[in-house]
Amino acid sequence: MKIHKNDMVMVVAGNSNGKTGKVLKVFPKENRIIIEGVNLRKRHTKPSQKNPQGGIVEKEAPIHVSNVMIIDPKTSKPTRIGKQLIIDEKTGKKKRVRVYKSSGEMLPE
Repeated sequence: MKIHKNDMVMVVAGNSNGKTGKVLKVFPKENRIIIEGVNLRKRHTKPSQKNPQGGIVEKEAPIHVSNVMIIDPKTSKPTRIGKQLIIDEKTGKKKRVRVYKSSGEMLPE
């Protein structure tokens, strides 16, 4: 999966089309992610020790990875991601990094 936690993404398909947010959680086996403030669902909760009032709680629901694109901070537009092999100067080992397809710059890790 090319999208990781804390990436800024934009929803490009579905009910939340056009919304942007930070990735909170990634589920690689299901190919789904949870984005902050996107795909909100209402849940009716009973009063409990944790929430003595009860009531309706809004919570983010997972969204499929194919419906989002990562945002390039240089252009602030959605872009695709590629992988590139780079040789680390300190250790001399090869390292695979994520790269924006539009600008060719590396993503911060």
